[in-house]
Amino acid sequence: MSTNKAWQTPKNLLVLMSVAMTIGFATWMALLNNFVIEKAAFTGAEIGLLQSIREIPGFLAFTAVFVLLILKEQTFAYLSLALLGIGVAITGYLPSVFGLYFSTFIMSVGFHYYETLKQSLSLQWFSIDEAPAMLGKLIAASSAASLAAYSFLWLAMDQLGLSYRTIYLVGGSVCLCLTLFTWLAFPRFKSKTPQRKHLLMRKRYWLYYALTFMGGARRQIFTVFAGFLMVEKFGYSVSDIAALFIINHLFNWAFAGRVGALVGRIGERRALTFEYCGLFCVFTAYAFVNDATWAAGLYVADHLFFSLAIAIKTYFQKIADQADMASTASVAFTINHVAAVVIPALFGLVWLVSPMAVFLMGSGMSVLSLLLARNIPSAPSAGNEVLFGKVPYVEGIIGGRKGEFCALARNQLRLLSMAGCRAI
Repeated sequence: MSTNKAWQTPKNLLVLMSVAMTIGFATWMALLNNFVIEKAAFTGAEIGLLQSIREIPGFLAFTAVFVLLILKEQTFAYLSLALLGIGVAITGYLPSVFGLYFSTFIMSVGFHYYETLKQSLSLQWFSIDEAPAMLGKLIAASSAASLAAYSFLWLAMDQLGLSYRTIYLVGGSVCLCLTLFTWLAFPRFKSKTPQRKHLLMRKRYWLYYALTFMGGARRQIFTVFAGFLMVEKFGYSVSDIAALFIINHLFNWAFAGRVGALVGRIGERRALTFEYCGLFCVFTAYAFVNDATWAAGLYVADHLFFSLAIAIKTYFQKIADQADMASTASVAFTINHVAAVVIPALFGLVWLVSPMAVFLMGSGMSVLSLLLARNIPSAPSAGNEVLFGKVPYVEGIIGGRKGEFCALARNQLRLLSMAGCRAI
């Protein structure tokens, strides 16, 4: 008989872990551009390389599935959050190029492993019907935490005159304390479906992989260069950036839950179509903007459109085998970061020649993503993953277990001969 208290639920655990992650990462991100320029004299080349280093752990996220042979997902998530907090806390003590590369890598290992595990646990603990709204609520909770973090940053820099070192230490410590609380306060929750503990890539998931790859490439342009544009071109101070982030997360806090419900109502195909059309307009506007206020408006719009990306996760939940969630989350994060490792450093060099070209390339990526999104069926499911480019899907019972078999053969005879083999 369960003795859990009413508040000790998987939903509340994910909310608190999202808050811990957000406070640590928001502190690191909000100060970053000003910190590296003022304390380490970074140019576009250095910031691009730093961001590429930040994405290396994301590229290696597939290794999470090997760690899961030893640790439970929930325990691994706690350890990842703790590492994130440590990386943020030490950042202010290492104000040099190589020191920042080191602290960034430590922080990023924790961040990317946690995000991989959060996606897996969310899709396991939430049903298909409730997932869109619940994922939207997690975004809203993160935005509320960001509001608190950025309000503190504005107060700390503008009113209290605290140093970068102190603020980084506070942000990292809060993340660590919340992680310790969740570790001690919540029971260990069991997944309804045991997860596969090996790497796999199923051919029928190809559209999910493609959308994930493009999302990672496109997201890097925004994450790395939109904020850098504010500081380098428009001279935003730390307090200006904090105020911009506060406005941005006010909108996310107010609308993210509704965005999740909207995805559940209109479906993934329409939601992603709307997102990519909007991002095309935003990236194109970034390329030509010359007014600081308009740039700030584009930044807020950017975030709102990106919140629709939860449709990629809910699309996968609808087409996937439930036992694939953990291993596929690991593989998906690696795919997401293949481009992310290369783009910041490469586009940092392009930035030195033409910042406009960087954002126009983002516009092109949005068009390609739009074409991929239009290949999602109106009602995606296992066996109905795409409109064009379908891979055969057969479901049966082998050894008392339900399994998936894919045929690589061109004829039915070879399909039957290969039954029982996984398409990996």
